[in-house]
Amino acid sequence: MAKALIRAAFAGTATALLCAIALPAFAGTLESVNQRGVVQCGVSEGLYGFSERNSQGEWSGFDVDFCRAVAGAIFDDPSKVTFVPLSASERFDALRTSRVDLLSRNSTWTLEREAGLDLAFAGITYHDGQGFMVIRDLNVTSALELDRARVCVESGTTSQLNVADFFAANSMTFEERAFPSGAAALEAFQSDHCNVLTRDQSALYAERLKLARPADAVILPDIISKEPLGPVTRADDFRWFNIVKWVNFALVNAEELGISSANAGEAAGSNRPDVRRFAGVEGGFGKLLGLEDAWALRAVGAVGNYSEIYERNLGVKSRLGIPRGLNQLWNMGGVLYAPPLR
Repeated sequence: MAKALIRAAFAGTATALLCAIALPAFAGTLESVNQRGVVQCGVSEGLYGFSERNSQGEWSGFDVDFCRAVAGAIFDDPSKVTFVPLSASERFDALRTSRVDLLSRNSTWTLEREAGLDLAFAGITYHDGQGFMVIRDLNVTSALELDRARVCVESGTTSQLNVADFFAANSMTFEERAFPSGAAALEAFQSDHCNVLTRDQSALYAERLKLARPADAVILPDIISKEPLGPVTRADDFRWFNIVKWVNFALVNAEELGISSANAGEAAGSNRPDVRRFAGVEGGFGKLLGLEDAWALRAVGAVGNYSEIYERNLGVKSRLGIPRGLNQLWNMGGVLYAPPLR
C-alpha cells in the first residue's frame, strides 16, 4: 500500500513537472501585441530624421519607419503602431517594465546595456559615431583643438562616457555641462552656456537644423567612437527578438535583392528562388516566426527597403543630407550586411 502511494505521488509530481515545462510561464510579446492590435514602440522625444511628430501628431523618421515595418510584418498594416516618446534616461526602464514592446530610439549597442540590463539588441540599423558641433567663432577644425572647452552633453548616454575618455586619452581638459535631455543640451549650446555640443554625428546634423542660425555652427569631421544603433527588445522573449531582428535583416536583404515598395507586388511572380523565398512563396519561413509567410514582403510594402527608408529620412536629398557612408550595402563599399533568408 505504501509503495503504491509513493508511486502515485511520484507520478503526480512528474505529471506536474511535465505540465510546467510544456506550458509557458507567461504570454509572449507577440501574443500580447496581437491581442492589443498595435505594437507599442519607444522612440525619441524628437530628433529630426529619426523620430519627430508634426503639428497634427503624425510621426515620421528612420526609427519610426522601422516600427512601422514591424507592424507591417505582423498585421500587414503599418498604421498599427503606438509611438511612445522616451528620454534617454527612461528608455531602457520603459522597455524592461513592458511600457513598450520595442525600442527604436537611436540607442547604442553596448555590453553593459545588453548583459547588465537583460536586453537584446536586434542588430544594427545605423552605423554612427560620436562627434562635435562647435560655435563657428571658435575657429577650430579638429577636436584636438578643444582643450579647456565647455562641452554640453546629454546625461545617461554613451556620449557622456565617450567624451570623458576622449579628453583623458589626449591629455586635454574640459568642463562638462550635463543636461537631462538632448533638447536641454541644445538650448544650453545655443545660449552660450557651452561652446561645444557632443552627440552621435547623425544627431548633430539634426540638432543643427533647430538652431536659430544653423550657419553659426560647424560639425567637426572627427569621429571619436563607434555607435552601432539598433532596435532593442527584452531578453526574456526570444521569439519576439527573432521577429524584430529578422525584420531588420529583411529590409537590408530587400535592397540587395532589388525589392522595393514600388515592385513588392511583383515579387511573388519572380522566377528567382531567393526572391520567391523573400515573398513567402517558397520556404514557409514565416511560420518559424509565428507570422504569415509573406511577412518580409509586408514589411517592405509598408515602408520600403533599407535604401528607401534611409534616403527618405536621412539621405543627401533629405533635410539632413547625410551620405550613406558605412551604411551602404557591403557590395557597394559599406558594411551593411544581413544573413540570408533561407
